[in-house]
Amino acid sequence: MTAIPRRIVIAALACLLGILQTPAAAQSVSIFGTVTDESGAPVPGAIVFAADAAETGSAADSLFTVTDARTQTTGSDGRYAIDDLAAGRYVVRAFFSGKQLATQQVAITDGDQRVDFTLTILEDELDEVTVRDESSDAFGMTRLRAVDTEGAAIYEAKKNEVVLVDEMAANLATGNSRQIYSKVAGLNIWQSDAAGVQLGLGGRGLSPNRNSNFNTRQNGYDIAADALGYPESYYTPPPQALERVEIVRGASSLQYGTQFGGLVNFVFKNGPEDEPAQLATTQSAGSFGLLNSFNSVGGTAGPAQYYGYYQYKRSDGWRPNANLQQHQAHASVDFEVTDKLTIRPEYTFMRYLAQQPGGLTDTQFDRDPSQSNRERNWFRVNWNLFALQADYALSGVTTLNTRFFGLVAGRDALGNLQRIDRLDQGGPRDLLKDDFRNFGNETRLIHRYPLRDGISVLLAGTRYYQGFTHRRQGLGPAGDDPEFAYRTPDNLEGSDFDLPSRNMAVFAENIFNITPRFSLTPGVRFEYIRTQADGYYRNLVEDLAGNTLVDEQIQEERDRARSFVFFGLGASYKHSDALEIYANASQNYRAITFNDIRVSLGSLEVDPDLQDERGYNLDLGMRGTLDRLFSYDATLFHLAYKDRIGTVLRTEPNPRFNNLVDRTFRFRTNIADARIVGLESFGELDLYKALVDRNSDTRLSVFSNVALISATYTDSEEPGIEGNEVELVPTVNAKTGLTLGLGGLEATYQFTYVSDQFSDASNAQRTPTAIEGIIPSYHVMDLSAKYSTGRYQLGAGVNNLTDERYFTRRATGYPGPGIIPATARNFYVSLGLTL
Repeated sequence: MTAIPRRIVIAALACLLGILQTPAAAQSVSIFGTVTDESGAPVPGAIVFAADAAETGSAADSLFTVTDARTQTTGSDGRYAIDDLAAGRYVVRAFFSGKQLATQQVAITDGDQRVDFTLTILEDELDEVTVRDESSDAFGMTRLRAVDTEGAAIYEAKKNEVVLVDEMAANLATGNSRQIYSKVAGLNIWQSDAAGVQLGLGGRGLSPNRNSNFNTRQNGYDIAADALGYPESYYTPPPQALERVEIVRGASSLQYGTQFGGLVNFVFKNGPEDEPAQLATTQSAGSFGLLNSFNSVGGTAGPAQYYGYYQYKRSDGWRPNANLQQHQAHASVDFEVTDKLTIRPEYTFMRYLAQQPGGLTDTQFDRDPSQSNRERNWFRVNWNLFALQADYALSGVTTLNTRFFGLVAGRDALGNLQRIDRLDQGGPRDLLKDDFRNFGNETRLIHRYPLRDGISVLLAGTRYYQGFTHRRQGLGPAGDDPEFAYRTPDNLEGSDFDLPSRNMAVFAENIFNITPRFSLTPGVRFEYIRTQADGYYRNLVEDLAGNTLVDEQIQEERDRARSFVFFGLGASYKHSDALEIYANASQNYRAITFNDIRVSLGSLEVDPDLQDERGYNLDLGMRGTLDRLFSYDATLFHLAYKDRIGTVLRTEPNPRFNNLVDRTFRFRTNIADARIVGLESFGELDLYKALVDRNSDTRLSVFSNVALISATYTDSEEPGIEGNEVELVPTVNAKTGLTLGLGGLEATYQFTYVSDQFSDASNAQRTPTAIEGIIPSYHVMDLSAKYSTGRYQLGAGVNNLTDERYFTRRATGYPGPGIIPATARNFYVSLGLTL
């Protein structure tokens, strides 16, 4: 691979080191004090908030809601300070999970006021508290709480990031993932979808292909085609509908199952609580014929809070033969059945039809990356997601969450899938059709209980999942139009398989708060997995004159069942809000998918003795936030991957030539073990507040996101693999940017640099098919802005500011095969209205 330019590395590291040298800011305190427990020991991490007494009512109220409180979190010494409160009467409350809520009233006249709290062990019902923490979204990013009662999850000692979508000035019209996920360290993003229909995120040496190495969910339930057998996400929610995106890495396997990448969870917006109906519309237009119409409605009527949207999107694409038409819709309702029980039905629909311009060879890309030599390739997706969730408070310390979910969907791929260095001569096209029918349930219970002088938290859960995929491959019509019908449906030229799967799991994690600062979180998960295949594939051999030598239908039936247990352990030391040191170790497992069982695609063959993948992940990190001025997270990780599945080139005698001539083909097998180690770092500093005015509404922040990774194959039985670099792992992945917030205006500049990477385990530099080869380093710049005033919002920007020509993907099938160029410079403008 080419050497990394020293100036790039030096600039990235200098930016990160510069961010870490944060000046201390002077503070003015109006209310301060300490929070201790019954023994007098400090309680770090307690939330203290003050609100106007007229808003909250009597201090004796045990049931209340605070929607605009000034909040602080106690440090390691139990101290807190709330700044710059105007004179008046306030209700001040202190809260810590598992402790009784403490409340005091205070009157501020002309001096600072000290208010101390003593929190006692919870013995009965928890008081209900709702607080909007303004400090959490200072940079458009935040982190998950250690315990998420609403979602019934534990994130203590786990590396995680939360993207607050509305807080970012990014291109939401096309869902530009390079911008939206710019502050998530180490993500390798495929940038081959100019319209933002499909998302491709990878990390730590895992393929970004349709998020297939992440457990991908929305509102906590699965959205992939088949979470076990075919975990690819053809559907991605529009960013305008999202409140946030939660990403968990490392030890997420204990709660979310067999994906080495971790969890990506899209969380939708809710309707406003204080309006019966709120209408919002955003109309966007951009380069290459982009039109995006996003329309939503939400509100609260009695015990029901609802939200829904409809989106229409079309684009001509920046290359020829890249037309797109997409429709999406979603509806959800939260019913508060009782004070203890809430249910939430949801439905999501998505349909799109896209023409695929195909891939390019290296020579074609060098000559003109905007060209296309495939006019007859089409892709169609139809997605229907159903969900029903229920939350029930068994007591003040025990909550239950259960979620039922299902998918009825299909995807059809039609076109010429042959080598991209060969012209499309017309004739019948390849047609691949998948139909998905799956359903499942996940039930989780969270229980808090006193242990020694603190509160410990237990999470226990079960999962049942049943999937069914009907997969067919054969020849379709010979024309140019998107006609998805087989010529001979009863005797396909490729294959016809039923692919059922079943998964049952039981898991548990427990936070043991050893001291107010230090916790241990062990976990265990039991998995039962069964994957089956029942169908036929057709063995058709012709000579060079087109005469049939062999034509037979071969029946095949496979059934693989296995069960296993894996463990994990996390540790966290919270010195203060400004410093948490965390570590975790977690085993992992990834079952073979349907593509690993049977595929008929060009020259690709699959090893019939393919084995599941195993491994473990180690994280050691430090993170914190200082006074809404500076936020950082730095993690050292080690990912051990045993029996990694990959593709190699093999040569053997060709039966079409009586075995007198060799043939070369791609072979999918367990190629080697992999060792992946690296550093993921992120830091952001508000320069204006740090250097000019701590209390100003003006914001001028700079962020740096750098990942340095080394990935090597070890212990391989395949020739020429051991010692090679793992594919799709750039050594340097760096993003930096500057954001200006001034009144209703917010503008962001972003620079991205990714070093070169290989596309396959052989580390081939270039091949005639362009499927294997190096992905050269690239850099790209983006500029976006948005302005809000009253009911109106205006957004505009330019992506790929300097019009770079680069690519991030070499496709093996759709939408290629071959090089898929990234989008050229493009513009967008959007206008929003809220009623």
